[in-house]
Amino acid sequence: MVREIGAGRDRDRQIVLYGVGREGLMLKALAMRLFHLGLKASCVGDMGAPRIGAGDLLICSAGPGPGSFATVDGILRVANKDGARVMLLTAQRVDDIAGVDSLVVLPARTMADDVTSGSGDVAGVLPMGSVYEGALFVLFELVVLELRAKLGESVESMRARHTNLE
Repeated sequence: MVREIGAGRDRDRQIVLYGVGREGLMLKALAMRLFHLGLKASCVGDMGAPRIGAGDLLICSAGPGPGSFATVDGILRVANKDGARVMLLTAQRVDDIAGVDSLVVLPARTMADDVTSGSGDVAGVLPMGSVYEGALFVLFELVVLELRAKLGESVESMRARHTNLE
């Protein structure tokens, strides 16, 4: 992930992120930090989201696996058609996914795994996709830490890009 995302500064490319529900919130948090690192990052659906094209990077999350969300599948198709690289994050290992350049498997419980036993007790303590969503957040913070070193950014340079309108 670090190599693929870090190449964005060298090539002056757009990094566009997408996820549904709470996965989407984790990707928005990553987009914010990538912006703080000086990269051109935005989220699908934001008013300022650019057109994606050749050399750009789309990062999508489909926790339960590819084919689970029609929106993710449609966005992947558009990115492929327009020549962008595609990174897919998922909790489910898949052998071959058409149109995905980088597959990141984060083996964590998703809502698809959140089944009940015969007694009606939920398997696991955290409900639905919370484990996967939390794992995404921790992964993204570690990626930002590595990117900061790779890109030669300091906490001060990141803070200088932080909004002053809070």
